[in-house]
Amino acid sequence: MNYIEIAVSVEPKEPGSDILIAQLSELGFESFVETENGFLAYIQEEEYSVEELEFTFGDFEHTFTIEFTANSIPKQNWNKEWESNFQPIEVEGKCYIRAPFHEKKEGFLLDVIIEPKMSFGTGHHDTTQLMIRILMLLNVKNKSLLDMGCGTGVLAIAASMLGAGPITAIDIDDWSYENTVENLAKNNINNVLVNKGDAQLLEKKIFHTILANINKNVLLADLSVYKNALEKSGDLVLSGFFEIDIEEIKAKAENLGLKYEGRYASNQWAALHFTN
Repeated sequence: MNYIEIAVSVEPKEPGSDILIAQLSELGFESFVETENGFLAYIQEEEYSVEELEFTFGDFEHTFTIEFTANSIPKQNWNKEWESNFQPIEVEGKCYIRAPFHEKKEGFLLDVIIEPKMSFGTGHHDTTQLMIRILMLLNVKNKSLLDMGCGTGVLAIAASMLGAGPITAIDIDDWSYENTVENLAKNNINNVLVNKGDAQLLEKKIFHTILANINKNVLLADLSVYKNALEKSGDLVLSGFFEIDIEEIKAKAENLGLKYEGRYASNQWAALHFTN
């Protein structure tokens, strides 16, 4: 099985790269690596369609300046390619997120191992780092916690290492479910229940802390469900949206009776903290 590597240059890089990555993931691209001018995207050769790619990029021709080149990577070079491009992540000098082929780095409170199948799920994305920053500020020890839209399970793993439990991780995507289970095993985490599905799974469930790093539309649609699943004085942390979306999300949360505790931002991406 060979892979196609697409080297994408986008101007402006932010938020262009993040928007295009979201679009390419819908086309079957499995993995992404940030570069100086954009990103690299990887897809199995038999899944690749240059026509679909050009059509997708064409939708943004009046918004971004996009250039790309394609390169075939033989199966035997795939792991080597990942290792050459994938770099560990440090969050606040306390959390070290690395792939299995990276050495452990001493001096960090959390040492999280994530198989780098999709790099925006390993901590490279600003929203993931924002969520981890806030998580490390909360008191989650011995508290029930939900990682909604868990992706690779990185937030659930970090929460477990901080002493949270029991923990539930939920994602609607098959790949995310399987990868979360895989990464829990790599980190020897055994107090996380992983479920495949959406917010309907939260009926009659109560958590002290809810982490939801998804996207604005899903968050707005499911805010009332999160509110009902949050125990009194519990923490709700939301991300996956831009700073320009803050007021809309904040207004709906406050209308539901949630108390606004603060905002965090990085490269135009935002996270909000509420309590019940």
